[in-house]
Amino acid sequence: MGAVEQQVQAAAKTPLVALLGNPNCGKTALFNRLTGARQKVANYAGVTIERKEGSFMLPGGRPLRVLDLPGAYSLAAHTPDEAITRDVVAGLRAGEQTPDAVVCVVNATNLRLNLRLVLEIKRLGLPMVLALNMVDVAKKRGIEIDTARLARELGMPVIETVAVQAGGEKGLLKALEAMPFDTQAKPNPLSAIDAVPVEETQREVRRIIDATVSFDKDTGNLSEQIDHVVLHPVIGPIILAATMFLIFQAVFSWANVPMDLIKNGVDALGHWVGAALPDGPLRGLVVDGVFGGAGSVLVYLPQILILFFFILVLEDCGYLPRAAFLLDRMMGGVGLSGRAFIPLLSSFACAIPGVMAARTIQNPRDRLVTIMIAPLMTCSARLPVYALVIAAFIPARELGGGINLQGLVLFVLYAAGIFSAMGVAYFFKRTVGAKGHQPLMLELPAYHWPHLHNLALGLWERARIFITRVGTVILTLMILVWFLSSFPGAPEGATHPPIYYSIAGILGRALAVVFEPIGFGWQICIALVPGMAAREVAVGALGTVYALSTTGDDVAGSLAPIIAASWTLPTALSLLAWYVFAPQCLSTLSVVRRETGSMRYALLMAGYMFALAYTASFLTFHIARAVLGS
Repeated sequence: MGAVEQQVQAAAKTPLVALLGNPNCGKTALFNRLTGARQKVANYAGVTIERKEGSFMLPGGRPLRVLDLPGAYSLAAHTPDEAITRDVVAGLRAGEQTPDAVVCVVNATNLRLNLRLVLEIKRLGLPMVLALNMVDVAKKRGIEIDTARLARELGMPVIETVAVQAGGEKGLLKALEAMPFDTQAKPNPLSAIDAVPVEETQREVRRIIDATVSFDKDTGNLSEQIDHVVLHPVIGPIILAATMFLIFQAVFSWANVPMDLIKNGVDALGHWVGAALPDGPLRGLVVDGVFGGAGSVLVYLPQILILFFFILVLEDCGYLPRAAFLLDRMMGGVGLSGRAFIPLLSSFACAIPGVMAARTIQNPRDRLVTIMIAPLMTCSARLPVYALVIAAFIPARELGGGINLQGLVLFVLYAAGIFSAMGVAYFFKRTVGAKGHQPLMLELPAYHWPHLHNLALGLWERARIFITRVGTVILTLMILVWFLSSFPGAPEGATHPPIYYSIAGILGRALAVVFEPIGFGWQICIALVPGMAAREVAVGALGTVYALSTTGDDVAGSLAPIIAASWTLPTALSLLAWYVFAPQCLSTLSVVRRETGSMRYALLMAGYMFALAYTASFLTFHIARAVLGS
């Protein structure tokens, strides 16, 4: 028997524990606490819903596998995520092992909402443990829970946990140690759940809470007091707009120093390496392809990290669901639910997780419309292009009150993406979507200070992903761009730079016939082609193209002044308009095809976004020329 087969058999013999609970109950934090780095992430077969499995060791030395199931409010599934959770615990998913035991994680401050799922899972007849999470928060509020009485009422062990604290999982480990895992669990049919009316389940929840929980000493929920201001119909939207405005200001204001350090470092290293290498193809590849291309993208890492820092802080402190409520009325005006806000906000990081997050939307038509407009949100891959063009053409001056002009332009670009998405949603909802507005039902988690450990992990993950892309996808494409831009070389008596006569130059001049009406020269057209793989590649491609179009060793730090001298302002504005709309990301189109189960929606998305991009660039270029006279 081979080693791989032995590992598969050993894994099959290791008991499997499923973690499930409502969203925002701390389930994933508990999963991370149990497994540490011993986890693997994949997708469930046939769908793009994330499957997280890990392993850990009980105090007695027994290994267990643990599956982090998608959050669910009930086994009466209304979303694809909830359907996956239901099918796995009920043993209905082909190729998926039925859990040997279930750990139901509940929020100790919100048992009234959480216990419905617990009672439904109990009717399946699987061995269960209740993890009473966030007990520290409940105790601070004065909520008293009789854990022993709750265990008797539910007929299962009830263990207090604090998933965000080291050691907060020890009680759960002891409870799992005492559970028998010798027989394969067989869940009861789902009909055992469906036979019980929801009203009866809710009455049982209220009875259990009345018998086990005392709110007499509850000091009140500070989150509710804050929400009186944050969710105010007038003050709330102002706070949200100001918050987003300050974020974009910070992206430019805070990033200057670290960007200069990276730029100067890349420049110095590029010149040093260039001086050490003899003239020839290798020197051109390293200086123009690596430092002029990939190095010009690396400069924008600080701006991306600052943007993600604020997004992670807002997510971790509990503000993002409030923003969804604030925008529910505005989004309802274009036929969307406020629940679409979370997928759309995720798209500011990357459209791929934003498209996947649309699975939480119950209405299939709402889900489809949300998927179709998610790429219009300004993802982080657009940021290097925006930052390059803004730095080259928009002066870095203050307008008063600490408002940075460059940050203001960036805010306008993000706002253009948002409002255009709302316009497209309005069109789609009246052609392929349902009429009317469904009211938003969403749990609001309690406010809390962001956990520094989570922030650090989140920022490190984004930095790792970005640097990996620079060192793999972007570097590979830059080498390809360099090769296509360097060969076959200039003929004798050539009057243009050698790149003009290269394969890339010929392709760029051919595309320029199509893009000349919107102000794009052949150099920009060359950059648009590899930019289809990933938007930020366009910056590296421009770095390589202009490094080969000029004399001297111009690398990352020189790109902004080069394009400032080479382009007119209408061309720069036209390129910004293009990147607001253009679907320059093949990975996103691929995920849209998988999520919708049809290639036609991916093609429809590409078609309408390219049409919007060309129209917006055409209007921007010609209006700017008419106004500026250039």
